[in-house]
Amino acid sequence: MAKKTNKFQSYRLATQAVHTGTDYDEGTGAVRRPLHMANSYKLPDDLSQVNYSSTDLLMYARNGNPNQHWLEEKIAALHEADDAIVLASGVAALHALFWTLLKAGDRVIYPKVSYMAVYRMFHELFNHKFGVETVMVDMTDLSEVRKAITPGTRLVHIETPDNPTVGVTDIEAIAKIAHENGAVLSVDNTFASPYNQKPLQLGADFVVEALTKFINGHGDAQGGAILSNDLETIDRIRYEAQVNVGSVISPFNAWQIFRGAVTFPLRMKRINESTQRIAEWLEGRENVTFVAYPGLPSNPGYELAKRQMKNGYGGVISFGLDTDDKTVERFCAALKVITFAVSLGHDESLIFPQPSYDERIHLYPEKFRRGFIRFSVGLEEPEDIIADLDQALRAVGL
Repeated sequence: MAKKTNKFQSYRLATQAVHTGTDYDEGTGAVRRPLHMANSYKLPDDLSQVNYSSTDLLMYARNGNPNQHWLEEKIAALHEADDAIVLASGVAALHALFWTLLKAGDRVIYPKVSYMAVYRMFHELFNHKFGVETVMVDMTDLSEVRKAITPGTRLVHIETPDNPTVGVTDIEAIAKIAHENGAVLSVDNTFASPYNQKPLQLGADFVVEALTKFINGHGDAQGGAILSNDLETIDRIRYEAQVNVGSVISPFNAWQIFRGAVTFPLRMKRINESTQRIAEWLEGRENVTFVAYPGLPSNPGYELAKRQMKNGYGGVISFGLDTDDKTVERFCAALKVITFAVSLGHDESLIFPQPSYDERIHLYPEKFRRGFIRFSVGLEEPEDIIADLDQALRAVGL
């Protein structure tokens, strides 16, 4: 597929978020892209040249839909990428990338600290089902990455900041290590978002975003994106994972995320500012054992984050309380403004405990193994969030 043209390419991020992918509706002249719920489209009169597994022609919703295509233009623009493919969820995007790139006998290096679905795919599925060699590494330690990678390594996959400990990984350095060994680098950029970090500019070959999170920002739609300047591989992903495995995004979810992405830069600016302030407050609070946030000078990844995260440090804080799992749960339940729920990047603040009996807890740094909480800051007034945290801590005697 040819590179998409973006007539707003020379404009800044907020302008691109509003205008890229938009146009007048040809049928009505409306200034909003319509929602196309059709699952089938008119075929050309001459079918001799039609490839029914292609995405070049609108023919069936699994091959693509207009709302998906318009969203792909916008997401590619946010990352300054040559192309993007948008799929049903962030996990669908991760799976599509790994499924397309890997084959039996390949070696993958992936983080000890990673999103649960990545851990499941590599720790249990790709190796057992498909014979892919999967190796966990502390990606924040470059010497460990160098030890683990071999000339037979096909893929290095990282998250930065990572989920859930918010550790910071050096994208540029790991891209160099990967490329020197004939591997490609993929980066899950969900915690940073393209407002704060653009991994393709730092040497990554592929970027994955869970659009469900900050880019949509309203907690009402699922989607995921893969971004790259490698147009040939992006087309392979469309053919193999979208059309022939069926991970296509629904038109309605694509339409919702397209709408949500318009305010994405404004939301991220506010979230960055609020999260920094709340992290600083937590760091000074009694009975808080640690605060992990890239914007804190005390954070081990602070200097690196300053270099590769350009506008701020994101909306996720991990912190610890000097107490047991049950008290952590009671603390979360006592919150009145902050929502006790999974996910992140919504308009409302979300909090979720990471219990000490989690099967992966032994992979995390020692301080994360007791009283560990992941906190996603929303758009509420930061003073109200701080007051809510304070009253809930006092409610459980902390």
